[in-house]
Amino acid sequence: MNFLKRIFIGFLWLAAAAHVMSRGEMPLVLEAGPSAGHAVAQWNHVRLFSSWSELVDPAAGRLLEPAGWQRPAGQEYPTGAEWTQRYLRPLADALGDCVRFGARVVGVARRGRDRVVDAGRDVEPLTVHVETAQGEERITARAVIDASGTWGAPNPLGGDGLPAVGERDAAGRIVYRVPDLADPGERQRYTGKRIAIAGAGHSALTALVALAGLAEEHPGTQVLWLLRRGATGAVFGGGDADQLPARGALGQRARAAAQAGYVQVVTGFRTAEVDADADGRLALVSQDGHKLEPVDEVVVLTGFRPDLSWLSEVRLDLDPVLQAPRALAPLIDPNVHSCGTVYAHGAAELAQPEPNVYLVGMKSYGRAPTFLAMTGYEQVRSVVAAISGDHESAARVELTLPDTGVCGGAGVFDEPTQAATGGCCAPAGPVAVSIGEAP
Repeated sequence: MNFLKRIFIGFLWLAAAAHVMSRGEMPLVLEAGPSAGHAVAQWNHVRLFSSWSELVDPAAGRLLEPAGWQRPAGQEYPTGAEWTQRYLRPLADALGDCVRFGARVVGVARRGRDRVVDAGRDVEPLTVHVETAQGEERITARAVIDASGTWGAPNPLGGDGLPAVGERDAAGRIVYRVPDLADPGERQRYTGKRIAIAGAGHSALTALVALAGLAEEHPGTQVLWLLRRGATGAVFGGGDADQLPARGALGQRARAAAQAGYVQVVTGFRTAEVDADADGRLALVSQDGHKLEPVDEVVVLTGFRPDLSWLSEVRLDLDPVLQAPRALAPLIDPNVHSCGTVYAHGAAELAQPEPNVYLVGMKSYGRAPTFLAMTGYEQVRSVVAAISGDHESAARVELTLPDTGVCGGAGVFDEPTQAATGGCCAPAGPVAVSIGEAP
């Protein structure tokens, strides 16, 4: 059996391949980057809030241990760099020739058939179109597991899901990742500057804590936190009630940084325009015309979305809202659920109309947030079992997800309010809430 998957985010292709090998078969792994953990390297300074005990796939651990690999202490929390060096790259080495680096998948189709043709879809193999430094090639495979993630497709600053007017032109002052303040050049970029952070998830909280620390050391640094929702609400997470302690602690540190006066919070702000002045500083304008004082830098951490372009010739059944597998979407919809209300799932929820094609990992979540590595490990265990014909194992649930301690969902948008004039659903106006003025 020839398994294939293409990776972009950097860890699930390793786990999936380990599960295939544990069943006595040889996978073929296509990695677009030059090495394992290529995408993780772009956030290698960020400390994960999952411990080592939750970051090592069981099948991968069994593959590594005979070669003398030392399992890290279970309750330690690695950075992205440590995760790559101590787990991802050793595992890629253990997989050997099964892994091809510098191989970017640009298309998947059923051999000799576009997505319209019914005949033969259940017997013809899949054809994977690959670009390498040597040129294009075609590879046939019985199954494709797409674990390419969403890292390469960050959501824009614009509040309607599209880039704000002027956002592309201001690219030199806008980043879409957590700044690495341990890098001297990057630290200099933000020191003494007025910085806007847009986003309300864990990446935004991580950036908030880091930049508030910079503001504490360098009083001329100002941090503005832009929230699309009308109030801070549960944005700081569940605290002590979070069953992932490091995740709860992150929210508490972010709350403390805001309350200490190093962050100004602006709520109800959905960016529509980015206006650059003569000095290149950026004035952000909301959809209702509220204009903020210019900032020097903007850090956009508003989530990610899947790149589905190279899957256009296979038949997918995706939720129209989240762009996640339709059976999975109701379980992860951020309008309804926190991470703790999502139960473990596998091949049954991830199956597509196209035989033996699966989306796993962050890509399976579409636009939904709060994906955990342990969720992905359970997904690939179940999917590999299903492809191997072990349907009993595929249906078995072997994971319980930790609760965030936050009830009632993520609150991604304010509930509509009744207008004073009697009309329905009038939106709340922008409200600037300063938790503290910078000293």
